[in-house]
Amino acid sequence: MNRTFLKNIIFLIFVNLLVKPFYLFGIDRGVQNAVDDGSYGLYFALFNFTYLFQIINDFGIQNFNNRNIAQYNQLLDKYFPNILVLKGLLAVVYLLVVLVSAYVGNYSFDIYPFLLLITINQVLSSLILFFRSNISGLAMYWVDSMISILDRLLLIIICGFLLWAPMFQGQFEIWWFVYAQTITLSITALIAFIIVRKHIKRLRFHFHPAFLLLILKKSYPFALVVFLMTLYTRIDGVMIERMLSDGLLEADIYASAFRLLEASNMFAFLFATLLLPMFSKMIKEGESVAPLVRFSFQFIGAGAVSLTFAILFFQEEIMVSLYDHGSIYSGKILGYLMISFLAMAGSTVYGTLLTANGSLMKMNVIFLIGVFLNVILNGILIPESKALGAAIASCITQGLVFFAQLFLAKQELKLRFATDMIIRMLLFMIVSYAMMYWCCGYLDWRWIYRFVSCLGLGIILAILFKLIDLVQLIELVRTR
Repeated sequence: MNRTFLKNIIFLIFVNLLVKPFYLFGIDRGVQNAVDDGSYGLYFALFNFTYLFQIINDFGIQNFNNRNIAQYNQLLDKYFPNILVLKGLLAVVYLLVVLVSAYVGNYSFDIYPFLLLITINQVLSSLILFFRSNISGLAMYWVDSMISILDRLLLIIICGFLLWAPMFQGQFEIWWFVYAQTITLSITALIAFIIVRKHIKRLRFHFHPAFLLLILKKSYPFALVVFLMTLYTRIDGVMIERMLSDGLLEADIYASAFRLLEASNMFAFLFATLLLPMFSKMIKEGESVAPLVRFSFQFIGAGAVSLTFAILFFQEEIMVSLYDHGSIYSGKILGYLMISFLAMAGSTVYGTLLTANGSLMKMNVIFLIGVFLNVILNGILIPESKALGAAIASCITQGLVFFAQLFLAKQELKLRFATDMIIRMLLFMIVSYAMMYWCCGYLDWRWIYRFVSCLGLGIILAILFKLIDLVQLIELVRTR
């Protein structure tokens, strides 16, 4: 299973490295710089607002379906059409709840068309994730990898033309960005549906209330996990916009730093999409998950530490070079968000393992505490420190949630603490920080070269400390 994981994660990272960084830092950043009237801050706040209600839109169906199809492929013919009907019903309820909540939240009626279109895009994104859960559940990992980048690839083509074509110079509007998302998500959803359809013998759509209720009953623990995780990771942007008089400006600044966290976490999320079906299958077959847990945690942890430390040393330079409004202030926000990324990367492994094991209710207790903690910290820190306060709140919350997941996973699956790995990880972090500090302060190079050198140092040290074991990697690739 390690070999399967390695081959597919390398392919997954490769195709995503080709597309998603260019989308985030070429297109998404380009859009934010092109619309300097605060409209991107409004988009970011509304996007996070609609994200808060994803429990209705998805209701845990993606993770539930991924886990079950990975364990029982024969359920595809039965589950797919019925869940698709359920997804349609949930989408209608989701749209209504978002609009009613916006009314209760005293949002201006002028933003309702914009909010509605963003909400429709969330429905399409959820639909794609459902289709992908079937594709990865059928062990078609490389196909899932291609689908994972398709909408971004199409967005690069469309928005790239609108941003950089001479005929549209200086005319770009945030509405164009949202319209382009609708078009690309629709195309991706259609292609993903066609792929899944080929593996279904007979596609019959029936309305079976009893079966749909059964699915909801089985998937609601997954839904609660997604909902609570969404709350403590996405509520920051909403609270910034709602609580501050200059909320749109602060939300815009926070969004610029959050983009780098999102880019970093993108690769951790890719690991999770592969780990969930693999962990599920191994647990069902009674196979020990300890080797894959250790392998994936070392792999992800070494990369996360190297990237985070390198960014911390050059946080101001990165923000100033990327954004027209980049500053020391936005650099500090980035620094705290990247520290929270360390915890998020660890949660990728242990949170996914707990999900595959079905330990959802205990995870939900952890996440519920995380939500209350995050809201309280935001309520205290945002009025005083604005967007920087939200970043500090995120850092504290993510760290505590990770350690709680770590100890729960050890307890639930009877995993031993690998003392040697912990010692090597701590030594790696200390030596990496010291070497990067030297590189940052004593090399008379341009900052971008020193930044790349720090990243390289991190990878080299990870290999030396055997967090990334080249011998094992080569053996896994060669073994058949």
